[in-house]
Amino acid sequence: MALVLEALAIALLVSILGLAVRRQNMSLAGLKTDDMAAGAWTGGGVAAVFLVVCAFLALRIAVRDHMVGRVGRIVLIVCAVEHGVAGAAAVGLAGWPTFAVLMVVLALVVATLLFYAPEDTEPGTAPGQAPDAGPHPGSTGETAPPATA
Repeated sequence: MALVLEALAIALLVSILGLAVRRQNMSLAGLKTDDMAAGAWTGGGVAAVFLVVCAFLALRIAVRDHMVGRVGRIVLIVCAVEHGVAGAAAVGLAGWPTFAVLMVVLALVVATLLFYAPEDTEPGTAPGQAPDAGPHPGSTGETAPPATA
């Protein structure tokens, strides 16, 4: 839910910034006003769609109670890194309350990654299969005598 709300906030903020650029007839290094507004809207739209995809992945993890595949984990890791970088930038640009919100969302994404991390398996076992309790192949099955001092 936090990622969806953040996506909506980013979309709203970028649309307002795009309108401000267009209405005030701003220019930067000779760029046209309409191009700058379109770039802001496109960038904000891509960021909002990315956050919605991350929210969908988190919802899928919660419903299935199982981690998504490798690509899904990579997307969530990128989302976490993005929140860390945005939080660092937000301190100077938007203040500490914005930083705090971004760090809460970062903590939620990292918690999702950690709580649903795939379990380590021993070599030769399939995921979800319990490791063999017997001796490993190539061993004689004998145990070493206890060490004496």
